[in-house]
Amino acid sequence: MSYLSVCISSVVSDFSLVLFRCNGYLRAMHMFTVEESQSNLTVLEFLQQRIPAAPKGYLRQLLKKGKVHGTTGPFTAQDHLNPGDRVKLPDSGRLRKLIDMPPPPVIDLTILYESRQILIVDKPAGLAIHSSVGHEDDNLTVRVENLLKQRGNPFKVAPIHRLDLDTSGPVLFGKGKRACSELGKMFMHHDVDKYYLALASGKTPGSVKLQSTIPAKGKPKEALTEFCALTRTNKATLLELKLHSGRQHQIRRQLADLGHPLFGDRRYGGPCPAELPRIFLHCCRLAFVNPFSGARLNIKSLLPADLSIFLSVCDMQLPAGL
Repeated sequence: MSYLSVCISSVVSDFSLVLFRCNGYLRAMHMFTVEESQSNLTVLEFLQQRIPAAPKGYLRQLLKKGKVHGTTGPFTAQDHLNPGDRVKLPDSGRLRKLIDMPPPPVIDLTILYESRQILIVDKPAGLAIHSSVGHEDDNLTVRVENLLKQRGNPFKVAPIHRLDLDTSGPVLFGKGKRACSELGKMFMHHDVDKYYLALASGKTPGSVKLQSTIPAKGKPKEALTEFCALTRTNKATLLELKLHSGRQHQIRRQLADLGHPLFGDRRYGGPCPAELPRIFLHCCRLAFVNPFSGARLNIKSLLPADLSIFLSVCDMQLPAGL
């Protein structure tokens, strides 16, 4: 294949659509030039960077079929590039559209753990898990779905459990139907240990097992929560709680019934100082055995900055290791 010095259109300094002569025929090719900052990238990494709208699987197929060329012939996905190298791809309607597409939006997600079947992400306060009124276009599930679309992953994902809108912490997603089914059974059988940090009003007992009946979907359900006080003053107690059941608003209801509603919890009568932007409730840890590998997982989520700042306002500190 010989290069014919005819430039059809120049988009940016390191990319152009050019004509090449191959076996007596002229063929249009997209040509990218590797810059210094892109040194030592693999060809696949380079193409993902230069054509961010292109699915990873599509780029892999182009490479597998030998359609991505350098000076000496076809590239493989794992070939490394040097500054000044030229990467050429055959022109097509689909490729032109992908090149012209604006880069996909940056997806704001913090991944705490990932395997072939499992994805655990850190949910910030104020972000809904599912689509709901006011959260149709941006919610945690949509962000996870968009992330996997950008990667070119074909399977569907679904959250296995939920956190309230203003509660932060790790949320477990299953990748594919089988994974969702297995992880769902794990939650149904209470095989997941869920730990929370909460700031309760007043000085609570040092440790308590709270067992009460809570309405769930119109029916009374047993709820069990254990807590221990990490640090206490006369006005507030920082608690670590372990949930043995997963009723809606379980921690909030039970602590309010005990006479120690959470800071920031307007619904259940907690104090709401101006310095606290939301309810002080954070899921800090999920612990379970990975049903696919048998490995014991202990996934931690650090206390968010807004809650850490409010702790200092209360002259309290989070114990080391949490």
